[in-house]
Amino acid sequence: MNTLVAEAGRVSLGRGRLRPVLVASVGNAMEWFDWATFVTFAALLGPHFYPAGDGTTNVLRTLSVFAVGFLFRPLGGALIGAYCDRHGRTTALRLSLLMMAGGSLLIALAPPYRTIGVLAPALLVVARALQGLSAGGEGAAMSTYVNEIAPSGRRGLYSSAVYISTTLGTLAATLLALLLHDTLTPAQLGTWGWRVPFALGALLALYGWYLRGRMRETPVFDAVRGRPRNPAREVLRTHPRAAARVVGFTLGATVVYYTFASYLPLYAQLQYGIPANAALKAAVVAQVVFMAALPLLGMAADRYGRRPLLLVFGCGFAIVSPLLFGLLSGSAVRLGAVMTAALLLFGCYAAAAPSAVLEMFPTSLRSSGIGLPYALTVALFGGTAPYLIEYLSAHGHTTWYPWYVVVLCLISTVSFFRYRETKDVDLAAVGEG
Repeated sequence: MNTLVAEAGRVSLGRGRLRPVLVASVGNAMEWFDWATFVTFAALLGPHFYPAGDGTTNVLRTLSVFAVGFLFRPLGGALIGAYCDRHGRTTALRLSLLMMAGGSLLIALAPPYRTIGVLAPALLVVARALQGLSAGGEGAAMSTYVNEIAPSGRRGLYSSAVYISTTLGTLAATLLALLLHDTLTPAQLGTWGWRVPFALGALLALYGWYLRGRMRETPVFDAVRGRPRNPAREVLRTHPRAAARVVGFTLGATVVYYTFASYLPLYAQLQYGIPANAALKAAVVAQVVFMAALPLLGMAADRYGRRPLLLVFGCGFAIVSPLLFGLLSGSAVRLGAVMTAALLLFGCYAAAAPSAVLEMFPTSLRSSGIGLPYALTVALFGGTAPYLIEYLSAHGHTTWYPWYVVVLCLISTVSFFRYRETKDVDLAAVGEG
């Protein structure tokens, strides 16, 4: 009888923890739907926000604004990360969604260049700045919340929700783009159809903001609420090596993700002439396979540790990056195969890294500890990846980019080798600085 009662208690506790993770994941998916929509519709935004010019120039201009959003991510990581450590995970998660909704709504309503001139690209920059601030804080707050709410020995599995929901948001943006391409004429899509996903994204983000208002705070945070007064400064003072390790972990991964999960369909359209619908369908298949594999990889990270999976990711991409680019051609099937292989290999990082980096910091500094270094690295390397690919391709140096990926993944691999396994760490017991 006592055994049955204990088992029922464990089931109830599991469900109690799973529900807020699902709510947080829904909000995260909506957040990244908005973020991914920008690059998905980059080719259509250029003619609207900039003066007449050739297609490549307008795409490069739009991608430069995409990168501007990344430049604001470190500020968002620092400000929202500190807010998260001072005032709570749930309030920070709501704040990030509100900012993302504002940025998407501004893009959806912005007048064209022919109507307001240079104010049009200026509004685009402001909108991306808001979204950059939001994304910079969301990643740290979401990862912190999910890991702190997870049962002992299941943080890898629970934290797989971070990239599952991120990919779900990206997938939703891809599917909506596919639907719009199938149902609207090119003229309709270019004049008003592109506004639909940004308006929808703003509404979804507001709904996520409402849902997150019903989430409960993590008990781990409640135990240390209110200290320290300046988390970002305290991280640099007491945990500089851990912050530097976050940068090392992120270098290769952010370039891989924004290359193979985000930009590759558009790259294949521009460089190899693959039709937009075919490229988007290939991306959908790859993203679905990736999401299906993540829980299994998360369980592997809980059983075998974070370090083995991280090393598979780093060494794997250092070896196969040139091969993956070499396989690209005018075939959508090849594009799908390359994206699927790359995302499965990236899944080793996605299942292990969110827990690994959080397990390095005490509760009162956890969100700040990853917020600024992670967002800064993503801004400098992830946000510029699409622009760098296009720039090198436009200047006849297409083959250089895969080796750039190799170098960054090798640097990350060194960080993985130096990392001490943390899968058995008790988050509540990690020493305060």
